[in-house]
Amino acid sequence: MHYEAVIGLEVHAQLLTRTKAFCACSTAYGAPPNTQVCPVCLGLPGALPVMNGEAVRLAVRTALALSCTLRTVSRFARKNYFYPDLPKGYQISQYDEPLSERGHLDVEVGGATKRVGITRVHMEEDAGKNVHHEGVSVVDLNRSGVPLVEIVGEPDLRSAAEAAEYLRSLRDVLMFAGVNDGNLEEGSFRCDANVSLRPAGEAKLGTRVELKNINSFRFVERALAHEIARQQAVLDAGGRVVQETRGWDENEGVTKSLRSKEEAQDYRYFPEPDLPPLVVDDAFVAQVQSTLPELPRAKRERFVAELGVSAYAAQVLTGHPRVAALFEEAATLHGQPARLAAFVQSEVLRDVVTHGLDARIPVSARQVAGLLRLVDAGAISGKQAKEVYAKIVGSERAPEDVVAELGLVQVSDEGVIEAVCRQVIADNPRQAEQLRAGKASLMGFFVGQVMKQTKGSANPRLVNDVLQRLLG
Repeated sequence: MHYEAVIGLEVHAQLLTRTKAFCACSTAYGAPPNTQVCPVCLGLPGALPVMNGEAVRLAVRTALALSCTLRTVSRFARKNYFYPDLPKGYQISQYDEPLSERGHLDVEVGGATKRVGITRVHMEEDAGKNVHHEGVSVVDLNRSGVPLVEIVGEPDLRSAAEAAEYLRSLRDVLMFAGVNDGNLEEGSFRCDANVSLRPAGEAKLGTRVELKNINSFRFVERALAHEIARQQAVLDAGGRVVQETRGWDENEGVTKSLRSKEEAQDYRYFPEPDLPPLVVDDAFVAQVQSTLPELPRAKRERFVAELGVSAYAAQVLTGHPRVAALFEEAATLHGQPARLAAFVQSEVLRDVVTHGLDARIPVSARQVAGLLRLVDAGAISGKQAKEVYAKIVGSERAPEDVVAELGLVQVSDEGVIEAVCRQVIADNPRQAEQLRAGKASLMGFFVGQVMKQTKGSANPRLVNDVLQRLLG
């Protein structure tokens, strides 16, 4: 029987605040265990939570970026369960009255646009982190109380590849919106996946299996592909898929059962008594909307339509907010976006190192634009431009100064170039005869020889013109 996969993703994204959701403890990553804690995030008796206003602003921005409908009044609830990394015994989250609902995200799948529904975006706090090593378990509560948004997707995805592309697109949106750093390795962008199979053409959903806390796009795709194959094998053998929670073991390349989940867990939600309803009025929403930056999909479309770059280049150049900003600034300074896009892709991106929202770009937009202006003016050749680029990387030096220091001047004297061309032709009579007989591909050979003789300093356009005249 042919089965169809039905996949829905739940993403937890840490909001980029300096302090936690309900207290003044730092959210900085990498501090020694249990040093960024206080009575509130430790859940000590008598400690009261106070809402972080910046977390609310970023959560609203997230909802707007995903085209969600915002609820004017939302409420926090206590989600009760016991686990060592949850010292209060409950998590402050939102339940029946979330911050926002009914959004969507458009993703490119197989050359077509697919709209994936967003069920809701709501706020909650993170739990701590359990660390297991050599039979001993310890807990680090630095993450306890860190503000999150949970983005619950509709079960609109039909393959592991679609799920991975959805996650990449969602991460890009959150990073460009400035609400999340997209750092999977540090746990600030995490995913749970729900997957089931049903006979193709049927509307009724199959039994759902949840895959927990997968921390890379590659792992998500591999875990889902394995789980889809596992469920199909069970069904083909006449078995029944069990509702459960499973984890991904990357070393073995398999999903493994973590716990049975025959029935939905009863979290005994009830309204959080220590927090008033969260009110976001129209004026606040309008103010947040006015600060929402251009999102990656719109930016790519503008790069293609207005700047004339290829769709592929637009995709590459919007891979990180800092790279996109460098390209736009350099394109404005230079005036020829398509040429500049090619140079950024071939030379600059090779030296860019990204870490979350941070990016180390070793040249400035002004340096890149200035370098290409030298090529445009005929002062240096394209080959010499690469040599100059290597000298300005990691410095604030102007390309003009490097050209002067290295004595790089493009030869545009037609008399000089013609003399070299004649010598090259004389040195290669057989190839010259073949070219005159119609083997046009040999023109590249002669251009290369002239450039070699002039150490790349000859004006390529002039070299082509002279050779065409001499060999015509």
